[in-house]
Amino acid sequence: MSSPQADVTIVIVNWNTRQLLLDCLAALPEATEGITAETWVVDNGSVDSSVAAVREAFPEVQIIANRDNRGFATANNQAIRASDGRHVLLLNSDTIAQPASITRLVHFLDTHPEVGIVGSRLLNADGSLQRSWALFPNLLTELVGKKIRLRWRYPTIDGTIAYSTDWIDGAVLMIRRGILGQVGLMDERYFMYTEEVDWCYRTRQAGWKVCYLPASEVIHFGGQSSKRSATRMKAELYLSKLRFFGKHYGDLARTTLGVGLQTIFLGKATLGGIILLATAAKHPTGHAFARDGALLLMAVQRHTWRRPVAEEIA
Repeated sequence: MSSPQADVTIVIVNWNTRQLLLDCLAALPEATEGITAETWVVDNGSVDSSVAAVREAFPEVQIIANRDNRGFATANNQAIRASDGRHVLLLNSDTIAQPASITRLVHFLDTHPEVGIVGSRLLNADGSLQRSWALFPNLLTELVGKKIRLRWRYPTIDGTIAYSTDWIDGAVLMIRRGILGQVGLMDERYFMYTEEVDWCYRTRQAGWKVCYLPASEVIHFGGQSSKRSATRMKAELYLSKLRFFGKHYGDLARTTLGVGLQTIFLGKATLGGIILLATAAKHPTGHAFARDGALLLMAVQRHTWRRPVAEEIA
């Protein structure tokens, strides 16, 4: 006899964050009080014994152990396909979900059937706010590097304080499974970054609401995996932005963004070279600017003029 369907499937993608992952898992019982939850960890080829540690400390957790790093979207999709909870929660390994935080997300989706995605209030380790909502990107926001953090009070049926917005951060994002047949899974062509923006965009285009729920609080330490390979992750960020623009705004917008980014990175590399010349190649800022500017320039240049492949959303 099959077990009853869980209220939520919690998916945690891990890459070399062993202790953070264990702390994240330890907080889940209190965060899911009053509901049923199944937890999946998808490990992307960690070399820090993360998988063994989870198996020993949390034998009830389902594990998918990849041999290499398949990226955030692909790893999440692996667990989504293998699970069957009524809702799906993407949860970063560098988070500590506060008591009842996940329960409140489930309750919000259950009582507001027009909402497709809901996210939590993210807090830094010191308790300060991480603004985890924004409007969809445009050329201006991407070239100046500033998101438009707008949200609107959402008319809830039970008086809960909530807000609607365009997209929410993928560190804590709950989507109702019932809409996946309509909007699809995460787009696996995004290796890292912008995949949640894309998912929210498709959800909004399909007529569902995207909401932010302050009563659900989660501590997010932030960037604990990506900082291990900072320059590569910066390149992935900008390549993901180009992909999003080409996919949703068209080739002209994508090319315009690419040219603008190339101009910015050329300026950064040039400034780094000037600093190095002025300091006899001793200033660390000069080295950082020259290295990052040149590498990002080359990465963006290669992809600006490349024709995107045909759309294939899982």
